[in-house]
Amino acid sequence: MQRSEQTLTTLTVIAGLAVLVAAYLALVVAPPALGPSGQNLGPDLTAAQRIIYFHVPSAWVSMLAFAVTMVASIGYLRTGNQRWDIAALSSAEIGIAFTIAVLGSGSVWAKPAWNTWWTWDPRLTTYTIVFLLYVSYFMLRGSMDDPARRARFAAVYGIFAFVSVPITFFSIRWWRTIHPVLFDAQNFGLSSGMKPVFFYCLATFTLLYMVFLLHRMRLEETREEVEELKEQLGY
Repeated sequence: MQRSEQTLTTLTVIAGLAVLVAAYLALVVAPPALGPSGQNLGPDLTAAQRIIYFHVPSAWVSMLAFAVTMVASIGYLRTGNQRWDIAALSSAEIGIAFTIAVLGSGSVWAKPAWNTWWTWDPRLTTYTIVFLLYVSYFMLRGSMDDPARRARFAAVYGIFAFVSVPITFFSIRWWRTIHPVLFDAQNFGLSSGMKPVFFYCLATFTLLYMVFLLHRMRLEETREEVEELKEQLGY
């Protein structure tokens, strides 16, 4: 147990330092984005484009988190092991947090790029549906008192809710959209000079997700132990 705590502490420190480096690379080192013809985008949009180094990795982490929730939900239904339910719950919470970060940072980028904070573009619409589906996941859990029944129903819901995630991912390829395609340099995507910083940020946010998940699972396991002790003591 002590070794696992030391490992988690080490990972937490590494993740924290990696985030600081990512912020420096994204805001200072990364070259400014250019338009489709290589033109300067102007000070407002050039500054806003740097959000991509946090916006896209946050979107990736949110989808990864919901995928883990789906896998953990399958694991719970197959084994009945409560640890799977804890993993599904913890990952869904992290996914919701990063989804909010994505929607917020996307709005900040949209204002100088599209001259509006929000538009019902297919990518934005489907991503909003994802957000609402996983908010409903927590509403479902909160509506049930029996732990086993709550975990079982939440697992089934967590599996089917994930269908919305790939729909969101492919929405910019299935429907006409003004949302930029990431790896399309002709459509405000990533230029070759931007890619090293971008992939570093992507790896950093993935590590950050893993650290958050481990911390959240440990917190939930501690809460479950406290509840069990309360029942044994008659509280």
